[in-house]
Amino acid sequence: MAQDMEGAVWQALDQFKIELPSWGFANTGTRFGKFMQPAAATNLAEKFSDAGMVNQLTGACPTIALHVLWDLPNGLKDVSKVQELSSKCGVAAGSINPNFFQSQEYKFGALGNPDPAIRKQALDHLLDCVAIAHKCEPYFYDTDVADWGMALLLAKAAGPQALVLVDTGHHCQTQNIEQIVAWLLRAGMLGGFHFNDRRYADDDLTLGSIDPYQVFRIFHEIRNYEWETGAPVDVAYMIDQSHNMKGKMEAMVQTVCTAQEIYAKAALVDQARLSVLQQECKLVEAEECFRSAFWQDVRPIVKSWRRSKGLVEDPLLALRESGYIEQITKERAAANQGAVASYA
Repeated sequence: MAQDMEGAVWQALDQFKIELPSWGFANTGTRFGKFMQPAAATNLAEKFSDAGMVNQLTGACPTIALHVLWDLPNGLKDVSKVQELSSKCGVAAGSINPNFFQSQEYKFGALGNPDPAIRKQALDHLLDCVAIAHKCEPYFYDTDVADWGMALLLAKAAGPQALVLVDTGHHCQTQNIEQIVAWLLRAGMLGGFHFNDRRYADDDLTLGSIDPYQVFRIFHEIRNYEWETGAPVDVAYMIDQSHNMKGKMEAMVQTVCTAQEIYAKAALVDQARLSVLQQECKLVEAEECFRSAFWQDVRPIVKSWRRSKGLVEDPLLALRESGYIEQITKERAAANQGAVASYA
């Protein structure tokens, strides 16, 4: 049984990848201002360097999401720099994000603004992001919608290449998240996730810090669908977090490790037995079958998987012992001390 568990976890972790957000390495805050950290990344090269370190430690983060106005202020002219950094740091450009929430013109909306000139400005910016995405990578998205249902309608209207992104920090409170995931999977419309956690209105907390069981239920729905259909699902997993009190690097490594561990737990659900119990309406037994996987301590198996891949057993400890944080703190402290404490 132990050998079967290890095999299931190893196979799951081999295929699990999660994208890092460039803004998660920089100084961030609330709408009232930033909270400065001496080791925060101050430019695109430092963001790529940090992302490369996280990927090196965890073996699960081959891409980094970019925000156009923050990371590519010169638009297409900055693409060559992105490509150079990708090659140097071992992580590729991931999602290319437009920014419709910072400019003063967008006070009353962007694509839906009553002023046609501002609507055109927003559309031009979106098309610029599409052009950049074609140069860097093929995935881009727009989150200027109210919920997954609106996203589904817009995606269907946009055409066969448009899919829905589920944001665990921004979807409506008290939603049955696994039902949403199941519906989108069966409609062939689930494109990916922005993973973070939240406490009431405070989103962008580290993954699983408030509700790890929600993440487990999400991963289970995806793996259950793969088991039912016998085919893998192409779903993009991305992180969308702003670490204001936790250290940037430590929080990012912590999140990736948490994601790996919860995904490993989902791989241990006995789908065949669970299906039989559900069909027989044995509700308590079905729930115990499901929950028993969640309560498994998979950390020893995850460590053995890391050893098999030539990775460090404990990425967070290895980061602390590497001297990387002390090095970047020394290199970036002056720039961060002089930074303007305004939003984003």
